Amino acid sequence: MTRLGRLGTGIGWRPEIAEAVEHMPGVDWVEAVSENLCPGHLPESLRRLRERGVTVVPHGVSLGLGGADRPDESRLAALAERAEALGAPLVTEHIAFVRAGGALTASPALEAGHLLPVPRTRDALDVLCENVRIAQAALPVPLAVENIAALLRWPGEEMTEGQFLYDLVDRTGVRLLIDVANLHTNHVNRGEDPAGALAELPVEAIAYVHVAGGVERDGVWHDSHAHPVPRPVLDILADLASRVTPPGVLLERDENFPLPGELERELAAIRGTLEKAGATARGQAAATSAPSPRPAASGTSGTSGTSGTPVLALALAPAHTPTPPAGPGRAPLPGPGPDLGSTPLVTLGPDPDPDPGLAPARQRLALAQAALLSALVAGTPVPEGFDRVRTGVQARALAAKRADVVAKVAAELPELLGTGYRAAFLGYARGRPMTGGYRRDALDFAEHLLLAGHPRDARTRHLLRDWWLERSGPAPRSQRPAARLARVTRRALLRR
Repeated sequence: MTRLGRLGTGIGWRPEIAEAVEHMPGVDWVEAVSENLCPGHLPESLRRLRERGVTVVPHGVSLGLGGADRPDESRLAALAERAEALGAPLVTEHIAFVRAGGALTASPALEAGHLLPVPRTRDALDVLCENVRIAQAALPVPLAVENIAALLRWPGEEMTEGQFLYDLVDRTGVRLLIDVANLHTNHVNRGEDPAGALAELPVEAIAYVHVAGGVERDGVWHDSHAHPVPRPVLDILADLASRVTPPGVLLERDENFPLPGELERELAAIRGTLEKAGATARGQAAATSAPSPRPAASGTSGTSGTSGTPVLALALAPAHTPTPPAGPGRAPLPGPGPDLGSTPLVTLGPDPDPDPGLAPARQRLALAQAALLSALVAGTPVPEGFDRVRTGVQARALAAKRADVVAKVAAELPELLGTGYRAAFLGYARGRPMTGGYRRDALDFAEHLLLAGHPRDARTRHLLRDWWLERSGPAPRSQRPAARLARVTRRALLRR
Protein backbone atom coordinates (compact mmCIF):
# COMPACT_ATOMS: atom_id res chain seq x y z
CA MET A 1 0.00 0.00 0.00
CA THR A 2 1.21 3.52 -0.82
CA ARG A 3 2.79 5.26 2.13
CA LEU A 4 1.19 8.46 3.35
CA GLY A 5 3.61 11.14 4.43
CA ARG A 6 2.98 14.34 6.31
CA LEU A 7 1.04 16.79 4.16
CA GLY A 8 1.40 20.01 6.13
CA THR A 9 -0.72 23.10 5.44
CA GLY A 10 -2.53 23.38 2.11
CA ILE A 11 -5.25 25.16 0.18
CA GLY A 12 -7.91 24.07 -2.25
CA TRP A 13 -6.72 24.69 -5.82
CA ARG A 14 -9.32 26.42 -7.97
CA PRO A 15 -8.81 27.94 -11.45
CA GLU A 16 -9.87 31.38 -10.16
CA ILE A 17 -6.99 31.51 -7.68
CA ALA A 18 -4.49 29.28 -9.47
CA GLU A 19 -1.89 31.99 -9.99
CA ALA A 20 -2.22 33.25 -6.43
CA VAL A 21 -1.79 29.72 -5.03
CA GLU A 22 1.39 29.23 -7.06
CA HIS A 23 2.98 32.27 -5.42
CA MET A 24 1.53 31.81 -1.95
CA PRO A 25 4.22 31.24 0.70
CA GLY A 26 4.03 28.19 2.95
CA VAL A 27 1.64 26.11 0.83
CA ASP A 28 2.81 22.51 1.23
CA TRP A 29 0.07 20.84 -0.82
CA VAL A 30 -3.16 21.45 -2.69
CA GLU A 31 -6.40 19.62 -3.27
CA ALA A 32 -8.24 19.75 -6.62
CA VAL A 33 -11.81 18.69 -7.43
CA SER A 34 -11.38 15.46 -9.35
CA GLU A 35 -14.34 15.94 -11.68
CA ASN A 36 -12.89 19.26 -12.90
CA LEU A 37 -9.64 17.69 -14.12
CA CYS A 38 -8.80 15.96 -17.39
CA PRO A 39 -5.87 13.57 -16.82
CA GLY A 40 -4.43 14.10 -20.30
CA HIS A 41 -4.70 17.89 -20.11
CA LEU A 42 -3.89 18.97 -16.56
CA PRO A 43 -3.94 22.74 -15.98
CA GLU A 44 -0.50 24.29 -16.41
CA SER A 45 -0.71 25.68 -12.88
CA LEU A 46 -1.07 22.19 -11.40
CA ARG A 47 1.76 20.94 -13.62
CA ARG A 48 4.07 23.65 -12.31
CA LEU A 49 3.10 22.93 -8.71
CA ARG A 50 3.82 19.22 -9.17
CA GLU A 51 7.19 20.00 -10.78
CA ARG A 52 8.06 21.96 -7.63
CA GLY A 53 7.23 18.94 -5.51
CA VAL A 54 3.86 20.20 -4.23
CA THR A 55 1.52 17.28 -3.51
CA VAL A 56 -1.83 17.37 -5.34
CA VAL A 57 -4.73 15.33 -3.94
CA PRO A 58 -7.83 14.66 -6.08
CA HIS A 59 -11.07 15.28 -4.17
CA GLY A 60 -14.16 13.58 -5.59
CA VAL A 61 -17.69 14.95 -5.23
CA SER A 62 -19.88 12.70 -7.39
CA LEU A 63 -19.20 9.09 -6.38
CA GLY A 64 -22.09 8.92 -3.90
CA LEU A 65 -20.60 6.27 -1.60
CA GLY A 66 -23.50 6.74 0.80
CA GLY A 67 -26.08 5.98 -1.87
CA ALA A 68 -28.00 2.72 -2.12
CA ASP A 69 -26.40 1.63 -5.40
CA ARG A 70 -22.96 0.13 -5.80
CA PRO A 71 -20.35 2.73 -6.83
CA ASP A 72 -20.37 3.36 -10.55
CA GLU A 73 -17.40 1.61 -12.18
CA SER A 74 -16.74 4.41 -14.66
CA ARG A 75 -16.65 7.03 -11.90
CA LEU A 76 -14.27 4.87 -9.88
CA ALA A 77 -12.05 4.40 -12.93
CA ALA A 78 -12.02 8.17 -13.53
CA LEU A 79 -11.01 8.85 -9.92
CA ALA A 80 -8.25 6.23 -10.14
CA GLU A 81 -7.01 7.73 -13.42
CA ARG A 82 -6.73 11.18 -11.87
CA ALA A 83 -4.89 9.83 -8.83
CA GLU A 84 -2.31 8.21 -11.10
CA ALA A 85 -2.00 11.27 -13.36
CA LEU A 86 -1.30 13.46 -10.34
CA GLY A 87 0.95 10.99 -8.55
CA ALA A 88 -1.31 11.48 -5.54
CA PRO A 89 -0.64 9.65 -2.25
CA LEU A 90 -4.39 9.25 -1.62
CA VAL A 91 -7.82 10.23 -2.93
CA THR A 92 -10.80 11.55 -1.01
CA GLU A 93 -14.58 11.44 -1.31
CA HIS A 94 -17.64 12.08 0.85
CA ILE A 95 -19.96 10.14 3.12
CA ALA A 96 -23.03 11.27 1.21
CA PHE A 97 -25.57 10.35 -1.42
CA VAL A 98 -25.92 12.48 -4.55
CA ARG A 99 -28.50 10.58 -6.59
CA ALA A 100 -31.43 8.25 -6.00
CA GLY A 101 -34.17 6.38 -7.80
CA GLY A 102 -33.55 4.06 -10.73
CA ALA A 103 -33.69 0.28 -10.83
CA LEU A 104 -33.77 -0.33 -7.07
CA THR A 105 -36.95 1.70 -6.71
CA ALA A 106 -38.44 1.30 -10.21
CA SER A 107 -38.66 5.09 -10.37
CA PRO A 108 -36.95 7.83 -12.43
CA ALA A 109 -33.30 8.44 -11.59
CA LEU A 110 -32.78 11.76 -9.83
CA GLU A 111 -29.64 13.86 -9.32
CA ALA A 112 -29.24 16.06 -6.25
CA GLY A 113 -26.41 18.16 -7.65
CA HIS A 114 -25.06 18.37 -4.12
CA LEU A 115 -23.99 16.24 -1.17
CA LEU A 116 -26.87 14.98 0.99
CA PRO A 117 -26.55 13.30 4.40
CA VAL A 118 -26.74 9.55 4.90
CA PRO A 119 -29.07 8.30 7.65
CA ARG A 120 -27.03 7.02 10.60
CA THR A 121 -28.70 3.64 10.68
CA ARG A 122 -27.44 0.05 10.55
CA ASP A 123 -28.81 -0.39 7.03
CA ALA A 124 -27.02 2.71 5.77
CA LEU A 125 -23.80 1.72 7.55
CA ASP A 126 -23.85 -1.78 6.06
CA VAL A 127 -24.32 -0.40 2.56
CA LEU A 128 -21.70 2.32 3.05
CA CYS A 129 -19.12 -0.18 4.31
CA GLU A 130 -19.61 -2.40 1.27
CA ASN A 131 -19.45 0.57 -1.10
CA VAL A 132 -16.24 1.77 0.54
CA ARG A 133 -14.70 -1.72 0.17
CA ILE A 134 -15.63 -1.72 -3.52
CA ALA A 135 -14.00 1.68 -3.97
CA GLN A 136 -10.88 0.66 -2.05
CA ALA A 137 -10.44 -2.38 -4.29
CA ALA A 138 -10.72 -0.23 -7.44
CA LEU A 139 -8.40 2.60 -6.41
CA PRO A 140 -4.60 2.51 -6.72
CA VAL A 141 -4.04 4.59 -3.57
CA PRO A 142 -5.66 4.80 -0.12
CA LEU A 143 -9.12 6.34 0.20
CA ALA A 144 -10.24 8.84 2.83
CA VAL A 145 -13.88 9.83 3.28
CA GLU A 146 -15.26 13.13 4.55
CA ASN A 147 -18.03 13.95 7.00
CA ILE A 148 -20.48 16.38 5.41
CA ALA A 149 -22.57 19.33 6.54
CA ALA A 150 -26.32 18.88 6.84
CA LEU A 151 -29.32 21.16 6.94
CA LEU A 152 -31.76 18.46 7.99
CA ARG A 153 -31.90 15.35 10.15
CA TRP A 154 -33.11 11.88 9.19
CA PRO A 155 -35.82 10.46 11.47
CA GLY A 156 -35.04 7.24 13.33
CA GLU A 157 -31.26 7.59 13.41
CA GLU A 158 -29.55 4.93 15.53
CA MET A 159 -26.05 6.36 16.03
CA THR A 160 -24.20 9.60 16.62
CA GLU A 161 -21.82 10.84 13.96
CA GLY A 162 -18.84 9.70 16.04
CA GLN A 163 -20.26 6.20 16.47
CA PHE A 164 -21.10 5.96 12.78
CA LEU A 165 -17.58 6.97 11.71
CA TYR A 166 -15.94 4.75 14.33
CA ASP A 167 -17.79 1.68 13.04
CA LEU A 168 -17.05 2.61 9.42
CA VAL A 169 -13.30 2.74 10.12
CA ASP A 170 -13.45 -0.38 12.28
CA ARG A 171 -15.09 -2.42 9.53
CA THR A 172 -13.25 -1.12 6.46
CA GLY A 173 -9.92 0.39 7.54
CA VAL A 174 -10.79 3.53 5.54
CA ARG A 175 -9.17 6.79 6.52
CA LEU A 176 -11.07 9.91 7.50
CA LEU A 177 -11.07 13.44 6.12
CA ILE A 178 -12.52 15.45 8.97
CA ASP A 179 -14.10 18.77 8.03
CA VAL A 180 -14.25 20.88 11.20
CA ALA A 181 -16.43 23.46 9.41
CA ASN A 182 -19.00 20.72 8.83
CA LEU A 183 -18.90 19.82 12.53
CA HIS A 184 -19.71 23.47 13.24
CA THR A 185 -22.51 23.42 10.66
CA ASN A 186 -24.08 20.37 12.27
CA HIS A 187 -23.75 22.02 15.68
CA VAL A 188 -25.79 25.04 14.54
CA ASN A 189 -28.28 23.16 12.36
CA ARG A 190 -28.73 19.91 14.26
CA GLY A 191 -27.62 20.74 17.80
CA GLU A 192 -24.74 18.24 17.73
CA ASP A 193 -21.77 18.77 20.02
CA PRO A 194 -18.47 19.04 18.08
CA ALA A 195 -16.42 18.08 21.14
CA GLY A 196 -18.57 15.01 21.66
CA ALA A 197 -18.11 13.98 18.03
CA LEU A 198 -14.33 14.41 18.28
CA ALA A 199 -14.25 12.40 21.51
CA GLU A 200 -15.89 9.45 19.72
CA LEU A 201 -13.80 9.62 16.56
CA PRO A 202 -10.91 7.24 15.87
CA VAL A 203 -8.51 10.18 15.53
CA GLU A 204 -5.66 7.91 14.49
CA ALA A 205 -7.57 7.31 11.23
CA ILE A 206 -7.48 10.98 10.22
CA ALA A 207 -5.72 11.53 6.88
CA TYR A 208 -6.19 15.30 6.93
CA VAL A 209 -8.57 18.09 7.96
CA HIS A 210 -10.70 20.63 6.06
CA VAL A 211 -11.25 24.18 7.32
CA ALA A 212 -13.76 26.51 5.63
CA GLY A 213 -16.09 29.43 6.17
CA GLY A 214 -19.84 29.79 5.92
CA VAL A 215 -22.69 32.11 6.74
CA GLU A 216 -25.76 32.03 8.98
CA ARG A 217 -29.14 33.08 7.55
CA ASP A 218 -32.39 32.84 9.49
CA GLY A 219 -30.90 30.55 12.10
CA VAL A 220 -29.48 28.12 9.53
CA TRP A 221 -25.75 27.79 8.90
CA HIS A 222 -24.83 27.41 5.24
CA ASP A 223 -21.46 25.77 4.55
CA SER A 224 -20.81 28.16 1.67
CA HIS A 225 -17.02 27.97 1.26
CA ALA A 226 -17.44 31.60 0.19
CA HIS A 227 -16.83 33.43 3.48
CA PRO A 228 -13.95 33.83 5.94
CA VAL A 229 -13.29 31.06 8.46
CA PRO A 230 -15.12 32.03 11.68
CA ARG A 231 -13.65 31.72 15.16
CA PRO A 232 -15.89 28.75 16.20
CA VAL A 233 -14.44 26.67 13.34
CA LEU A 234 -10.89 27.48 14.46
CA ASP A 235 -11.88 26.53 18.02
CA ILE A 236 -13.01 23.10 16.80
CA LEU A 237 -9.72 22.75 14.91
CA ALA A 238 -7.87 23.57 18.14
CA ASP A 239 -9.87 20.91 19.99
CA LEU A 240 -9.00 18.34 17.35
CA ALA A 241 -5.32 19.33 17.36
CA SER A 242 -5.23 18.93 21.14
CA ARG A 243 -6.19 15.27 20.65
CA VAL A 244 -3.96 14.40 17.69
CA THR A 245 -1.50 16.11 15.37
CA PRO A 246 -3.31 15.93 12.00
CA PRO A 247 -1.05 14.91 9.10
CA GLY A 248 -2.47 17.76 7.03
CA VAL A 249 -4.86 20.71 7.22
CA LEU A 250 -6.38 22.40 4.17
CA LEU A 251 -8.23 25.69 3.67
CA GLU A 252 -11.23 25.45 1.31
CA ARG A 253 -12.60 28.38 -0.68
CA ASP A 254 -14.89 27.81 -3.66
CA GLU A 255 -16.51 31.17 -4.39
CA ASN A 256 -16.33 34.89 -3.65
CA PHE A 257 -12.54 34.70 -3.70
CA PRO A 258 -10.78 37.43 -1.72
CA LEU A 259 -7.41 39.00 -2.45
CA PRO A 260 -4.47 36.63 -1.97
CA GLY A 261 -3.43 38.47 1.18
CA GLU A 262 -6.66 37.49 2.94
CA LEU A 263 -6.20 33.82 2.06
CA GLU A 264 -2.61 34.00 3.35
CA ARG A 265 -3.89 35.47 6.63
CA GLU A 266 -6.40 32.64 6.96
CA LEU A 267 -3.63 30.09 6.39
CA ALA A 268 -1.54 31.85 9.02
CA ALA A 269 -4.46 31.67 11.46
CA ILE A 270 -4.74 27.93 10.82
CA ARG A 271 -1.03 27.42 11.46
CA GLY A 272 -1.21 29.50 14.61
CA THR A 273 -4.18 27.51 15.88
CA LEU A 274 -2.34 24.23 15.32
CA GLU A 275 0.85 25.45 16.98
CA LYS A 276 -0.98 26.81 20.02
CA ALA A 277 -3.09 23.68 20.45
CA GLY A 278 -0.04 21.45 20.07
CA ALA A 279 1.92 23.43 22.64
CA THR A 280 -1.00 23.30 25.09
CA ALA A 281 -1.38 19.54 24.63
CA ARG A 282 2.33 18.97 25.19
CA GLY A 283 2.27 21.08 28.32
CA GLN A 284 -0.69 19.20 29.73
CA ALA A 285 0.93 15.87 28.94
CA ALA A 286 4.13 16.92 30.69
CA ALA A 287 2.23 18.13 33.74
CA THR A 288 0.22 14.94 34.18
CA SER A 289 2.97 12.41 33.50
CA ALA A 290 6.14 11.65 35.40
CA PRO A 291 8.24 9.34 33.25
CA SER A 292 11.24 7.69 34.79
CA PRO A 293 14.48 8.90 33.23
CA ARG A 294 15.96 6.23 31.02
CA PRO A 295 19.12 6.57 28.96
CA ALA A 296 18.77 6.07 25.24
CA ALA A 297 20.15 2.86 23.84
CA SER A 298 23.63 3.09 22.41
CA GLY A 299 23.61 3.97 18.74
CA THR A 300 19.90 4.90 18.71
CA SER A 301 19.02 7.73 16.38
CA GLY A 302 15.81 9.63 15.71
CA THR A 303 14.70 9.51 19.37
CA SER A 304 13.47 12.24 21.68
CA GLY A 305 15.20 13.04 24.94
CA THR A 306 15.61 10.14 27.31
CA SER A 307 12.52 8.15 26.47
CA GLY A 308 13.86 6.53 23.33
CA THR A 309 10.52 7.16 21.57
CA PRO A 310 10.82 8.02 17.86
CA VAL A 311 10.13 11.70 17.19
CA LEU A 312 7.74 10.88 14.34
CA ALA A 313 5.74 8.53 16.55
CA LEU A 314 5.37 11.30 19.11
CA ALA A 315 4.20 13.70 16.41
CA LEU A 316 1.49 11.30 15.30
CA ALA A 317 0.40 10.04 18.69
CA PRO A 318 -2.93 11.37 19.96
CA ALA A 319 -2.93 13.38 23.16
CA HIS A 320 -5.23 10.71 24.59
CA THR A 321 -6.64 7.40 23.45
CA PRO A 322 -10.30 7.88 22.53
CA THR A 323 -12.79 5.65 24.26
CA PRO A 324 -14.71 3.59 21.73
CA PRO A 325 -18.35 4.69 21.45
CA ALA A 326 -20.72 2.55 23.45
CA GLY A 327 -22.21 -0.29 21.50
CA PRO A 328 -22.16 -4.05 21.17
CA GLY A 329 -19.15 -5.71 19.67
CA ARG A 330 -16.95 -2.62 19.48
CA ALA A 331 -13.30 -2.95 20.41
CA PRO A 332 -10.68 -0.20 20.53
CA LEU A 333 -8.94 0.44 17.24
CA PRO A 334 -5.18 -0.08 17.13
CA GLY A 335 -3.11 2.85 18.26
CA PRO A 336 -1.36 4.96 15.62
CA GLY A 337 2.05 4.02 14.35
CA PRO A 338 4.67 6.13 12.65
CA ASP A 339 3.10 5.58 9.21
CA LEU A 340 -0.62 5.83 8.53
CA GLY A 341 -0.26 4.33 5.07
CA SER A 342 1.99 1.32 5.51
CA THR A 343 -0.79 -1.02 6.66
CA PRO A 344 -4.57 -0.85 6.98
CA LEU A 345 -5.80 0.60 10.25
CA VAL A 346 -7.46 -2.71 11.09
CA THR A 347 -7.03 -6.27 9.95
CA LEU A 348 -10.06 -7.30 7.94
CA GLY A 349 -11.27 -10.88 7.86
CA PRO A 350 -13.64 -12.30 5.28
CA ASP A 351 -16.21 -9.78 4.16
CA PRO A 352 -19.11 -10.12 6.66
CA ASP A 353 -21.52 -8.40 4.30
CA PRO A 354 -21.15 -9.82 0.77
CA ASP A 355 -23.11 -7.72 -1.66
CA PRO A 356 -25.88 -10.26 -2.47
CA GLY A 357 -26.85 -10.36 1.20
CA LEU A 358 -27.15 -6.59 1.24
CA ALA A 359 -29.96 -6.50 -1.31
CA PRO A 360 -32.75 -5.91 1.25
CA ALA A 361 -30.78 -3.17 3.01
CA ARG A 362 -29.93 -1.53 -0.31
CA GLN A 363 -33.58 -1.52 -1.34
CA ARG A 364 -34.78 -0.08 1.98
CA LEU A 365 -32.15 2.64 1.78
CA ALA A 366 -32.96 3.29 -1.88
CA LEU A 367 -36.65 3.82 -1.15
CA ALA A 368 -35.90 6.20 1.72
CA GLN A 369 -33.35 8.24 -0.24
CA ALA A 370 -35.55 8.41 -3.35
CA ALA A 371 -38.50 9.68 -1.29
CA LEU A 372 -36.39 12.42 0.28
CA LEU A 373 -34.67 13.49 -2.94
CA SER A 374 -37.97 13.55 -4.81
CA ALA A 375 -39.38 15.89 -2.16
CA LEU A 376 -36.30 18.11 -2.48
CA VAL A 377 -36.05 18.39 -6.26
CA ALA A 378 -39.41 17.29 -7.70
CA GLY A 379 -41.88 18.82 -5.26
CA THR A 380 -43.40 15.56 -4.02
CA PRO A 381 -44.68 15.39 -0.41
CA VAL A 382 -42.09 15.51 2.37
CA PRO A 383 -41.57 12.01 3.82
CA GLU A 384 -42.96 11.38 7.29
CA GLY A 385 -40.66 12.33 10.16
CA PHE A 386 -38.70 15.09 8.38
CA ASP A 387 -38.88 18.71 9.47
CA ARG A 388 -40.90 20.38 6.72
CA VAL A 389 -39.35 23.80 7.26
CA ARG A 390 -35.79 22.45 7.09
CA THR A 391 -36.68 20.33 4.08
CA GLY A 392 -37.88 23.47 2.35
CA VAL A 393 -34.65 25.26 3.22
CA GLN A 394 -32.67 22.34 1.78
CA ALA A 395 -34.79 22.31 -1.39
CA ARG A 396 -34.20 26.02 -1.98
CA ALA A 397 -30.49 25.61 -1.30
CA LEU A 398 -30.26 22.80 -3.88
CA ALA A 399 -32.08 24.89 -6.49
CA ALA A 400 -29.84 27.89 -5.81
CA LYS A 401 -26.70 25.79 -6.11
CA ARG A 402 -28.02 24.26 -9.32
CA ALA A 403 -28.53 27.73 -10.77
CA ASP A 404 -25.04 28.80 -9.72
CA VAL A 405 -23.31 25.75 -11.20
CA VAL A 406 -25.24 25.93 -14.49
CA ALA A 407 -24.18 29.59 -14.73
CA LYS A 408 -20.56 28.42 -14.43
CA VAL A 409 -20.65 25.50 -16.87
CA ALA A 410 -22.73 27.51 -19.39
CA ALA A 411 -21.58 31.08 -18.76
CA GLU A 412 -23.30 32.27 -21.95
CA LEU A 413 -26.74 31.75 -20.41
CA PRO A 414 -26.54 34.47 -17.72
CA GLU A 415 -24.85 36.71 -20.30
CA LEU A 416 -27.71 36.25 -22.75
CA LEU A 417 -30.51 36.44 -20.19
CA GLY A 418 -28.99 39.13 -17.98
CA THR A 419 -30.63 39.81 -14.65
CA GLY A 420 -33.54 37.56 -15.59
CA TYR A 421 -31.40 34.42 -15.64
CA ARG A 422 -31.75 33.41 -12.00
CA ALA A 423 -35.51 33.85 -11.74
CA ALA A 424 -36.00 32.04 -15.03
CA PHE A 425 -33.81 29.14 -14.00
CA LEU A 426 -35.41 28.74 -10.57
CA GLY A 427 -38.82 28.74 -12.24
CA TYR A 428 -37.64 26.03 -14.63
CA ALA A 429 -36.05 23.97 -11.85
CA ARG A 430 -39.24 23.93 -9.78
CA GLY A 431 -40.65 20.49 -10.43
CA ARG A 432 -38.03 19.59 -13.05
CA PRO A 433 -35.36 17.43 -11.39
CA MET A 434 -31.87 17.21 -12.83
CA THR A 435 -31.32 13.80 -14.39
CA GLY A 436 -28.16 14.04 -16.47
CA GLY A 437 -25.61 16.40 -14.94
CA TYR A 438 -25.17 20.16 -15.12
CA ARG A 439 -24.28 20.47 -18.82
CA ARG A 440 -27.38 18.50 -19.78
CA ASP A 441 -29.34 20.67 -17.35
CA ALA A 442 -28.14 23.83 -19.10
CA LEU A 443 -29.29 22.50 -22.48
CA ASP A 444 -32.65 21.41 -21.07
CA PHE A 445 -33.14 24.85 -19.50
CA ALA A 446 -32.43 26.60 -22.80
CA GLU A 447 -34.79 24.25 -24.64
CA HIS A 448 -37.48 24.89 -22.03
CA LEU A 449 -37.22 28.64 -22.58
CA LEU A 450 -37.31 28.35 -26.35
CA LEU A 451 -40.33 26.04 -26.37
CA ALA A 452 -42.15 28.55 -24.15
CA GLY A 453 -41.34 31.40 -26.57
CA HIS A 454 -38.75 33.03 -24.31
CA PRO A 455 -36.90 35.30 -24.18
CA ARG A 456 -39.46 37.75 -25.54
CA ASP A 457 -36.79 39.79 -27.29
CA ALA A 458 -36.46 38.28 -30.79
CA ARG A 459 -32.71 38.88 -31.11
CA THR A 460 -31.94 37.32 -27.72
CA ARG A 461 -34.19 34.38 -28.53
CA HIS A 462 -32.33 33.90 -31.82
CA LEU A 463 -28.95 33.94 -30.06
CA LEU A 464 -30.19 31.46 -27.44
CA ARG A 465 -31.52 29.16 -30.17
CA ASP A 466 -28.14 29.24 -31.96
CA TRP A 467 -26.37 28.49 -28.67
CA TRP A 468 -28.65 25.52 -28.01
CA LEU A 469 -28.34 24.12 -31.53
CA GLU A 470 -24.54 24.35 -31.47
CA ARG A 471 -24.28 22.44 -28.22
CA SER A 472 -27.03 19.86 -28.55
CA GLY A 473 -24.71 17.81 -30.75
CA PRO A 474 -25.43 14.67 -32.73
CA ALA A 475 -26.97 11.82 -30.78
CA PRO A 476 -28.71 8.56 -31.65
CA ARG A 477 -32.37 9.35 -32.10
CA SER A 478 -35.25 7.19 -31.01
CA GLN A 479 -37.52 6.07 -33.85
CA ARG A 480 -40.54 5.60 -31.61
CA PRO A 481 -43.57 7.50 -33.01
CA ALA A 482 -43.94 9.66 -29.89
CA ALA A 483 -40.26 10.69 -30.00
CA ARG A 484 -40.46 11.48 -33.71
CA LEU A 485 -43.58 13.60 -33.16
CA ALA A 486 -41.85 15.45 -30.32
CA ARG A 487 -38.87 16.25 -32.57
CA VAL A 488 -41.11 17.61 -35.32
CA THR A 489 -43.00 19.76 -32.81
CA ARG A 490 -39.76 21.02 -31.30
CA ARG A 491 -38.31 21.98 -34.66
CA ALA A 492 -41.48 23.87 -35.52
CA LEU A 493 -41.41 25.76 -32.24
CA LEU A 494 -37.74 26.58 -32.55
CA ARG A 495 -38.31 28.17 -35.96
CA ARG A 496 -40.36 30.91 -34.37
